[in-house]
Amino acid sequence: MNRKLCMAFLCLILSCAAVAQQVSIKPLMKEEGNSQYIIQDSVLIKTSDGATLSAVVMRKKGILTPQPVALLFFIYSNLERSLTEAKYAVEHGYVSVVADTRGKRLSPDAVLPYEHETTDVNAVIDWIIRQPWSNGKVGMYGGSYSGFAQWAATKRLHPALKTIVPYVAAIPGLGLPMENNIFLNANYQWAFYVTDNKYVDDVVNNDTRRWETMRNRWYESGAAYNRIDSIDGKPNPLLQRWLQHPDYDRYWQDMVPYQKEYARINIPVLTITGYYDDGQISAMHYFKEHLKYNPKAEHYLIIGPYDHFGAQRGGSAELRGYKVDSVAIIHTREITFKWLDYILKGGKKPDILKDKVNYEVMGANKWKHSPSLEKMSNQTLKLYLTDKKMGKDFLLSASKPVKKGRIEQTVDLADRKTFNNDYYPEPIIRKELDRSNGLFFISKPFDHPVSVNGLFEGELKATINKKDMDIGVVLYEVMPDGEYFELSYFLGRASYARDMSIRQLLHPGIPETIPFSRSRLVSRQLSKGSRLMVVLNINKNDFAQINYGTGKRVSEETISDAKIPLKIEWSNDSFVKIPVWQ
Repeated sequence: MNRKLCMAFLCLILSCAAVAQQVSIKPLMKEEGNSQYIIQDSVLIKTSDGATLSAVVMRKKGILTPQPVALLFFIYSNLERSLTEAKYAVEHGYVSVVADTRGKRLSPDAVLPYEHETTDVNAVIDWIIRQPWSNGKVGMYGGSYSGFAQWAATKRLHPALKTIVPYVAAIPGLGLPMENNIFLNANYQWAFYVTDNKYVDDVVNNDTRRWETMRNRWYESGAAYNRIDSIDGKPNPLLQRWLQHPDYDRYWQDMVPYQKEYARINIPVLTITGYYDDGQISAMHYFKEHLKYNPKAEHYLIIGPYDHFGAQRGGSAELRGYKVDSVAIIHTREITFKWLDYILKGGKKPDILKDKVNYEVMGANKWKHSPSLEKMSNQTLKLYLTDKKMGKDFLLSASKPVKKGRIEQTVDLADRKTFNNDYYPEPIIRKELDRSNGLFFISKPFDHPVSVNGLFEGELKATINKKDMDIGVVLYEVMPDGEYFELSYFLGRASYARDMSIRQLLHPGIPETIPFSRSRLVSRQLSKGSRLMVVLNINKNDFAQINYGTGKRVSEETISDAKIPLKIEWSNDSFVKIPVWQ
């Protein structure tokens, strides 16, 4: 199991109509800066429910006409960063407002991540448009939590909000703290990081030994997941609050647009994310849902070989051992302000946006452009997970098996000496895979180059002896030299496969069909002689909840619920669908 699992920090949101109060003006930049800017670092904004938000406002001196406003709304309060962000926006021709989440910096209120952005962001916008320096047009931008905040604002879209530019935007409940209904440990410390004080608690967040020890002790103990904070030794109220909502229920749905609410979002949007962004499934969910409910939406996507932090910068020369194509390196912030100029000032659209979907083909060193996700590919490979052996693996075949067959897998959920499901792409290229558990399916070599372009999905058919299981599916390119290039992966709970808002338990001893689709989008040029490999496994490790399959709430199950090993019979008509261009 890859012990370097690292996930992106969470993002959060809700919104409010507001009345604002402006307080002291404290220039905090060097003297030469003070001659250029008007800086208000202690602005207080009142929301309609009586809360107080703090913000930094910066303007260029000597400009007397009202201007459009670039708004960044974030939880990682840091005055120096706020001033740096503001200066960049001002130098690009905007009034800058950098607002803090409720409870942060100068706000006296409690910090409740996710729960107030849908109203609080609009409280800030209400305040902005009443100021004499505002021309009534606001554009938002920013990554991770700030990306989430932008989408939260669109749930009750303010008429002054003209565009959003979310990078690696998170969706609470769909990406973190749980992914496809599985609670993850990677961001356990995040709740302390953002709530311990009015700024951020770097000491706690960076205490990797503490968090690794906690995960190991919890895993070895077999304790219930809702007891993990007692093993750490400090209560985690936010985690306990979240664990009360294992379904994607109204608690989570109220934080961002949900289903038909996307139809009302009629402003231009530019989404930026990466193939190896841990929260990519969130960014892509927004993109897909917006276009599903509003097919004519002016929504553009930029995606390439970036991780969560790299996408916010524009990439790096090397990513987790993979040498990134030179053309993939972009400047996210420059593109952002060119986009804001395009929407708010009638400027030229950024050159990279040749079509709605703009993606870098790894290995080909080129950008391609498509009118939709579906048009990224011109063929879909439907490959069956057969029971036919091909060397040490099973055959991943384009032909459906004529005769029904099955592959048996047994997982001892009480075993704490081993981990199952090595899915995290760190490094991206490997010489060997851990073959101590899981099922490996490999295709025949391609006789010509082909690009994997898009999101892979599939349908697993299985009979088990329990009521539930957590599944991992990993997609690799097996290169001609025998090395493995990780393309994408899926992690999800079988009982939520058809509806993430309602748990539907499996029936022991009865064949079940389990669809999956929320994988990671990727584009990669495969060479002649490359093959595809699918690794199918059950998730059991110290990075996430362990689903013992009793049908009880998973966070309450313990190792005592693992008396009988999980036994699975995978049907040989299970399949994956992989979009390709050839």
